[in-house]
Amino acid sequence: MKRLWEARAYGDGPRAGCAWSLDTDWPGVDGDFDTDIAVIGGGYTGLSAALHLARMGEAVTVLEAQAPGWGASGRNGGFCCLGGARVSDAALVRRHGPGADDQWFAAETRAVDLVAGLIGELGIDAATHSDGELVLAHHPRAFRTFSDERERLARRGVVSEVLPPDALKARGLAAADTHGGLHIRKGFGLDPGAYVRGLARGAADSGADIRTRAPVVSVSHERDNIRLVTPTGSLRAKRVLIATGGYSSEDLPPWLGGRLLPVQSSVIVTRPLTEAEQAAQGWTGDLMAYDSRTLLHYFRLMPDGRFLFGMRGGNRATPRTEARIARKIRGDFAAMFPAWAGVSIDHEWSGLVTLTARGTPFVGEVPGLAGVWAALAYHGNGVAMGTYAGALAADLIRGTRPALPFPDAIKAPLARFPLAPLRRSLFAAAGSVLGVADRL
Repeated sequence: MKRLWEARAYGDGPRAGCAWSLDTDWPGVDGDFDTDIAVIGGGYTGLSAALHLARMGEAVTVLEAQAPGWGASGRNGGFCCLGGARVSDAALVRRHGPGADDQWFAAETRAVDLVAGLIGELGIDAATHSDGELVLAHHPRAFRTFSDERERLARRGVVSEVLPPDALKARGLAAADTHGGLHIRKGFGLDPGAYVRGLARGAADSGADIRTRAPVVSVSHERDNIRLVTPTGSLRAKRVLIATGGYSSEDLPPWLGGRLLPVQSSVIVTRPLTEAEQAAQGWTGDLMAYDSRTLLHYFRLMPDGRFLFGMRGGNRATPRTEARIARKIRGDFAAMFPAWAGVSIDHEWSGLVTLTARGTPFVGEVPGLAGVWAALAYHGNGVAMGTYAGALAADLIRGTRPALPFPDAIKAPLARFPLAPLRRSLFAAAGSVLGVADRL
């Protein structure tokens, strides 16, 4: 396997302190066997695809390198919200024509609805909360854009409300150096581990075969089959879906090389905060929130009183870099929520999320590789869009027209990053510049 980050990023170390538990009680691969459709990757995308395929009567097998949700799906901040891309409406229209922005927004909203529906259908206790999400303006100029954003959302059927600083305080949503907020009433918070466990069990109950501790080390065509080799056996399939996200290999298949940029995100979770401690800070509301910085912070008060706070991680997966990020995230947390500066941190972890050169995900057949599809890259917002992409992929693999909106922005094949071998270094340099700009 050829991966972009240091080996530590793909081991258990960065995940060791994660607050979300996973289900490891799944069989591995022992010997050679056959299936109709193989799915590489047991995160939201792969499990959603497996669930939908199994419900359609297809024989589907999931090969997961660790345990379902071990990657980004089981270590994110638990925001089921609009998102999945990092691109403007204007750019979407310029690339794909009039209406491309509306197509994408329709997919965003339906993705949130899909997750809510699956949680209900599968009876998942995912500790859901939050009536949508809150964007906090880190600068007065950001607050001035919220009225236009409210109108944009209203035209597309999503209700939102601009909240001046005094309204935020009245609602128990007070953070330091905040210049107002925009409450977008779409989306909800959840326990990512509970959701991915429920999705896996739902897929298995529908007939999907989930195999773990089975990293795929090679993919090759053999007559009418595609052979996937793992360290302990192999799987022959007629069709294959690659759903590996930030933990992809650059050479599985080689087409992926230079087309994905995994970047690190870091999260801390406090011990449970008492009602008095919440009141002292002025943050008692349960809205999931993020600030308007380019290198944003995201945070939420969870139903059990713990507070989650996340931000961009380091540029290297080394103990030294992790220690520096641990200091940085605690400093940013204390600056925004000074009353909690001395509160103990019970959990801390990091993981890789995936960016693309065009800033949009991809769901479709891999160019030049018959019978192989890919669905990946949600730019740090994969709870909803990853689940949605899996449902789209299930229809495409079966040769049917997707039942859900399938925007042109998702159909477009992934482009290679300019100067692809240097993309990590270039991103690190750009991050330094953006960090300075966020403080101006």
